[in-house]
Amino acid sequence: MPKKKTHKGTAKVLNVRPGGTISIGKPGSRHNTGKKNSAFNRRARKGSTLSDSDYKRIKDII
Repeated sequence: MPKKKTHKGTAKVLNVRPGGTISIGKPGSRHNTGKKNSAFNRRARKGSTLSDSDYKRIKDII
């Protein structure tokens, strides 16, 4: 069986935690943050976890 390659763009954005959950940054927080208000930037700093439905889609390419 040929191996599946890791999608490098996705791997740079997601972090797999020891428990198996995946942490991801908030969308929209990577550039042009000077134009966005302070509240958005503060909330974006926190990040979030990947939902179960997205995990099922993405688990093969990480």
